[in-house]
Amino acid sequence: MATGRQWDIVILGATGYTGKLCAEHITKTFPTNIKWAVAGRSEEKLNALLGDLKTFNQDRIQPGIEIVQLDKEDLETLARKTTVLINCVGPYHKYSTPVVAACASNGTHYLDVTGETPWVLEIVTDYHQKAVENKAIIIPEIGLESAPSDLLAYLVVSKIKALYSAYASSVICSVHKIKSAGPSGGTLDTILSIRSKYSLSHLRKSLSPFSLSPTPPKTLPKSPKSFFGKLFGPFQVPHLGLLTTAITGRANAAIVNRSAALMLDTYGSSFQYSEFQRVPSRLVGAGIHFALGLFTVCLMISPLRWLARKFVYAPGSGPERSTHQSEEFELRALGSADKKQGQVFGKFRYKGGIYYMTGVLIAEAAMVLLKDKSLVQKLGGGILTPAVLGDGFIERLRNVGFEIEVQGL
Repeated sequence: MATGRQWDIVILGATGYTGKLCAEHITKTFPTNIKWAVAGRSEEKLNALLGDLKTFNQDRIQPGIEIVQLDKEDLETLARKTTVLINCVGPYHKYSTPVVAACASNGTHYLDVTGETPWVLEIVTDYHQKAVENKAIIIPEIGLESAPSDLLAYLVVSKIKALYSAYASSVICSVHKIKSAGPSGGTLDTILSIRSKYSLSHLRKSLSPFSLSPTPPKTLPKSPKSFFGKLFGPFQVPHLGLLTTAITGRANAAIVNRSAALMLDTYGSSFQYSEFQRVPSRLVGAGIHFALGLFTVCLMISPLRWLARKFVYAPGSGPERSTHQSEEFELRALGSADKKQGQVFGKFRYKGGIYYMTGVLIAEAAMVLLKDKSLVQKLGGGILTPAVLGDGFIERLRNVGFEIEVQGL
């Protein structure tokens, strides 16, 4: 990657809901010698953002402004100016393929907070090799989806290897607690629009837990669910409790399984990952299980998607900031060593706004790519995953309020 670029970090889509929170975290916590800029289409909105950021840190030099249209020429120019590009422009399947293309072509490291597995599958197919050739590290899904799951699974399998000198045979993750004021307008727009973009065959392919893996198994591993769990939803797992189907389970599994394939020396060749949601009762678990199935069917019906748009936030907006302090997210995991040699329990917890957490995750990942030169050299380039950023990334998160721990059982 070329050196001597004008900016260390640029946030594209900085006036959106998540982009603003990412910029806020940088303003509050990053070293003042970081050269960074905010980018978007509206100079008026970007100037208003700078005014808001000034209230968080009066003494800090304001970031630069880059006016960018989402066309090839502007994006190529922007990519050549920065070392790391944080992309907060969603829905990603609508607007962000040209952003990935510009970064892959110009050796610019790229991060985003999508949860759109069909789109990630598309860019893996089209741009992974280009990113490898130009040493561009491209990491999608480094927000709520799918960084917590990916990082916790990585820590659990690493602990199993350290404690038992064995590979992990499986990791089961559970969304133990998620207290949130609700999704942003961008998230809702993504859910409602992605069906219109992709064929049913592409969507079906992306639902596989190994859809993003460069070396998928010939047959899918056996599910940890019992027969009744598969049919009705709820099933019991020691140390994790009563679990049911999780809305983000498939998307997170696809990223974790890509990590496993990229880091075989850590995960081994027989690793299996699954993710669920903790529930207080079997009745609630069954309700969630069937509701998610019904919701998926409804998304296939165009008039219902049109109707749903009448009741959601506009893109760029989201829950009120006053709700952030009451929000909380906790993920738990149980990993088993190969040949039943032992188990490891893990926890990933953040107290505060869920979208603010996403802004922190992507900003701290950018700092890893800026500061850890040996890791960047080792990774080379390609479309990678949050877990490849490793222990240095996890330590940065602990330093800004995340509780992340693993222990043998």
